[in-house]
Amino acid sequence: MTPTPISSIVLEGREFPIKRDDLVDKYLTGNKFRKLYPLLITPKSTFNKIISYGGTQSNAMLSISAMCKQKGWEYIYYSKEISKTQEELNTGNLYLAKKLGMKHIQIPHNKYRDTINELQFNLDKKIFLIDQGGAIVDAKDGLDVLAREIREQNPDVKALATPSGTGTTALFLALALPEYEVYTTPCVGDVHYLKEQMSALANIPDNLVILKPKKKYHFAKPYPNFLDIYKKTLSSGIEFDMVYSPGMWECLLEQTDEKIMYIHSGGVSGNESMLKRYKRCHLL
Repeated sequence: MTPTPISSIVLEGREFPIKRDDLVDKYLTGNKFRKLYPLLITPKSTFNKIISYGGTQSNAMLSISAMCKQKGWEYIYYSKEISKTQEELNTGNLYLAKKLGMKHIQIPHNKYRDTINELQFNLDKKIFLIDQGGAIVDAKDGLDVLAREIREQNPDVKALATPSGTGTTALFLALALPEYEVYTTPCVGDVHYLKEQMSALANIPDNLVILKPKKKYHFAKPYPNFLDIYKKTLSSGIEFDMVYSPGMWECLLEQTDEKIMYIHSGGVSGNESMLKRYKRCHLL
């Protein structure tokens, strides 16, 4: 694979190099491409079904769907029950994932946790379970490839940044690049939750710095300040996702001052549905 290029933007007078992992593929992009890399190079005959679970705004859900279409694997995705309005939307990640062939199974909220816990006990050797957000230990291999690219491109920075859901990308990138400081911030849950998720995969290294958001943000909820950040980055020449990146940019601008390379995690396919949410909330 050809290494993804490095662009740059200027925000509030600071230059930020951008590792353009969003350019890998329309749907299978960014950190999800890196996490799924081991499965992408796995022979098609190894599996016939992929199972995963999580929220219906998930970028991982869409990326896994794109991968399964490429590989010819059946894909089943579990989520909590959603509204009829959400189910019938003809935009956004859920719509696109189903269009690519994903089978969506909704579970009542009170049964969701038990159902997810039972998934791992009903697998055979042809079925592969991907935890929420693409959090698999094998994801390390894909992040090692990214680390090699960064070393070879030798950017003029000593720090990197990437937002976190489960923290898989930030964790393995920090482990693979001990000479860099790696900044991240929790976008799902709080700092304690993020550390728990990362610790389940590996020991958290000293060069991984978790920036605490200035307030409690609910995942995928519209916020005026997030919309402002999205508009600023867009006007700088590159579009970023509206769910994960605003919180990361806010922390970087308020809590750091050095030159930092931002790892673009893709996920812009969900922006259309998020913009509609902002409009419904009269924020746009």
